[in-house]
Amino acid sequence: MFESCSAGVMAVGVGIASVLIVVCLYCVFVWPLTFWDLANLGLEKYGSYADTALWSVFAGGTLAGYWCFSGVAFKNRRKAPLKPPVRPTGARR
Repeated sequence: MFESCSAGVMAVGVGIASVLIVVCLYCVFVWPLTFWDLANLGLEKYGSYADTALWSVFAGGTLAGYWCFSGVAFKNRRKAPLKPPVRPTGARR
């Protein structure tokens, strides 16, 4: 269970890192050229969804971690039957 929760934390970490990359690109390229500060978009109304999105990413990462770490992801694989090597008809030892 601990490994599954750590996969959820890693999913949240990857999400935060990707948001930081987007903000960094905005600060380096968009802001110096346009001085557009996103003040008139009205993003405050979506602030209540941030907590739900964060917990959803954590739960999804935890479930994916449980799926991988428990071995369920690898149980349904069928092994290909081993075939003996085919020798040419005229080959000798």
